[in-house]
Amino acid sequence: MTMKVGIHLGGVQGGHEVRGIGVHTSELMRALKILRYKDIKVSEFDSGEKYDLIHYTVFKPFSFSIPFRKPAKKVVLTIHDLILLIYPSHYPGGIKGNLIFLIQKLLIKKNVNAIITISETSKKDICRFLGVNPSIVHVIYLAPKKIFSPITNHQSLITVQKKYGLPSSFALYVGDVNYNKNIPGLIEMCKQANIPLVIVGKQAKEIRDIDKSHAELIHLKGLDWSNVTCLGFVPDEDLAVIYNLTDAYIQPSLYEGFSLPPLEAKACGTWVIATKIQTHVEILDSKRNYSWEKTAKETMEVYRTVNGGR
Repeated sequence: MTMKVGIHLGGVQGGHEVRGIGVHTSELMRALKILRYKDIKVSEFDSGEKYDLIHYTVFKPFSFSIPFRKPAKKVVLTIHDLILLIYPSHYPGGIKGNLIFLIQKLLIKKNVNAIITISETSKKDICRFLGVNPSIVHVIYLAPKKIFSPITNHQSLITVQKKYGLPSSFALYVGDVNYNKNIPGLIEMCKQANIPLVIVGKQAKEIRDIDKSHAELIHLKGLDWSNVTCLGFVPDEDLAVIYNLTDAYIQPSLYEGFSLPPLEAKACGTWVIATKIQTHVEILDSKRNYSWEKTAKETMEVYRTVNGGR
């Protein structure tokens, strides 16, 4: 009998489409459809359809991410990380947010059959903060897209370098500027080493004109951005070239659930410098092979396990 699975695409809605969660959701969906298993039929969630299993792809601690009533016989939830709970002074939930988290904690224990997360580091956090049994938490790693690879076409390198006005030598960072990313440390390090820094990401492009008195942004107050070029959003085809152009990719994070940009840089043959935090050691110091096909197959196995379990 074929199991009907609905994937709730929360990850490609509400501003997450381009990087991070959005990449995970869209690439996973694409890879799942390619597999075409006879015993599992996967499709995008439709509220008008009935499913044997629904997979919610986003969890936000301070916003309702799963329904109050169990919507199907089996429910799988992806939790990427719980960084908001690890640094509460920098990511305040407020009274409302904290109450929502407590309600969701109860809903997860009551209605969720399995949790998928993206590293052993995140699994430990999930078990600690949510109080769930480790046996229902499955670690399935992300993967860089195939477009990220070494580039030998010299003209492509020159074209992209001119397009974005990049210096002949520079360090690169890709991502947002939240507290855990340690942007002040990155900027200071490059300043002391007299290395131009290029940051790719929409947040950094907009951050200079935003009020930084809020708890989530106060760590950026008073920074000297004179040695920094902020490019904003860059499409993957150009980003792959920029990874090939840079002298070094730097991931300065204080904490991560996963770190996809260092893997993208590594896939391009770029020298990667990363802080020695647990997640970076887990994903960068290993000889593990990453692919979206592998991620999709392991996700399917979770569906099968859940369907045959409680």
